[in-house]
Amino acid sequence: MAQNKILTEEEIVELRKPIDEYVGKIQTEIDELRADGAKKVQDLENHIILLKEDKSFTKDERASRIAKDKAELEKAKAVEAKNKDKVNALIADAESYLKENFNADFYNKVDASCVEEKKEILAAYDREVAKLKTEHETELAKISDAAEKKDENFTYKNRLYEAKMKRDEALNRVKDTRHEAFVYQYHLIDNLRMSRFTFSQKFIQNRENKRYTFNRTQFLYQNGLYIVIAMVFIMLCIITPMVKGTQLLTFNNVVNILQQASPRMFLALGVAGLILLTGTDLSVGRMVGMGMVTSTIIMHQGPNTGAVFGKVFDFTGMPLLGRAILALVLCIIFCTIFTSIAGFFTAKFKMHPFISTMANMLIIFGLVTYATKGVSFGAIDPAIPAIFIPKINGFPTIILWAVAAIAIVWFIWNKTTFGKNLYAVGGNPEAAAVSGISVFYVTLGAFVLAGTLYGFGAWLECNRMVGSGSAAYGQGWDMDAIAACVVGGVSFTGGIGKISGVVVGVLIFTALTYSLTILGIDTNLQFVFEGIIILAAVTLDCLKYIRKK
Repeated sequence: MAQNKILTEEEIVELRKPIDEYVGKIQTEIDELRADGAKKVQDLENHIILLKEDKSFTKDERASRIAKDKAELEKAKAVEAKNKDKVNALIADAESYLKENFNADFYNKVDASCVEEKKEILAAYDREVAKLKTEHETELAKISDAAEKKDENFTYKNRLYEAKMKRDEALNRVKDTRHEAFVYQYHLIDNLRMSRFTFSQKFIQNRENKRYTFNRTQFLYQNGLYIVIAMVFIMLCIITPMVKGTQLLTFNNVVNILQQASPRMFLALGVAGLILLTGTDLSVGRMVGMGMVTSTIIMHQGPNTGAVFGKVFDFTGMPLLGRAILALVLCIIFCTIFTSIAGFFTAKFKMHPFISTMANMLIIFGLVTYATKGVSFGAIDPAIPAIFIPKINGFPTIILWAVAAIAIVWFIWNKTTFGKNLYAVGGNPEAAAVSGISVFYVTLGAFVLAGTLYGFGAWLECNRMVGSGSAAYGQGWDMDAIAACVVGGVSFTGGIGKISGVVVGVLIFTALTYSLTILGIDTNLQFVFEGIIILAAVTLDCLKYIRKK
């Protein structure tokens, strides 16, 4: 075969023939050894599972059949153990042969053929485009009528499009040929090993599959914003030492960012569930304010100086642990009550969450401000944060609370029926309802989960700030939480989003705010940066949705 020759399908099959013959002979020997051993073990184990679920037999009949299968299974396992060394030796022989010969005698030649064919396809496309352009210019020279020229231009564009589609189809065929040649080795190994690949074999296959399915345009749609933000952070890391004479990317700064992000993580995780249902929550910031006031009053250091509806509360007689737990419980209860109200109106009356949560925002702020006269309640007992979020060798354990929240919500979203229903209702509520899912209870459940997370997040923030609760605290946090979810890929079109994306979104916004503050950028200008990022994120999300449509 001449070097870099474009191979036909028949020639590819012929190249593969010696490999098929050598490995096929070994495979036949292995199959014979496995017939009464490993293969029979697999069949019997599957049959026992089916018997356990088969309701057509009586309990005694089922037990009798299972006992018979188990007796056969023990014999098959004995045969498998007896033949194990022979089978392993044959597998090692086949894999050694593949390692020495597969690439050299087959794959490299197919790969070279694909490279050559790709060049030929691109060259043919260039020739076709040049030909179409010449024909188009010749036709235009003959035409004087404007309408006819317009028709000719339209025809020319269609021909160019057809040529491009033909080129792309041919390139995809070449791509498929190369991929099929690569994975054929693992098809043989799959049969040899009964799908029990080694770690390195799994890694190589995953790498090849990602390479095969990689789409540059789709990658940029999904990750372009992250790339830009990463470049912005790199620029900030370079600029900050020049302007402020201090490094931005230090251990202390990273720890501070994680500390600030921890309470916000709870809020973003709560909002994410609502956005998954094509909703939102405008009351998050006011929930934080309400939680901060509640927590500070209960955990206050000494008697309270402020009053609620004219009454001064004093919880100093309670043990510290009891006060902290009471504050947490009440935060969760208050937040859950309000989110449940919004969830009820949203689920029952199909009210848009924008309206129901905006009403909550106004009611909460009005009630808390009226009740407290807008007074800040000072600091909480510093012994309480020392119990719940102590620093161990300089490491702030508040981060562990956020990690626990991430793990729990991830489990709820991905491993529970409620989580699966959440995605289903968010993706298509009508279809979910037809399949037997209660859209009402799923929607209400998402709001209850959000309220629980808001309450915990507010209590945690109170511990982090050592109090200073007021109704105004948390203003704008709703926008930060929503923005973090959007940047993290939780789509407003519903049913699309990952917990990992929410985490990344929170860290991005917290790090950006922290970095700009260190750099001395005015707070008002920081809002501009956040607004641009949100606009870019939603635009990319809309573009992905349009492409799917």
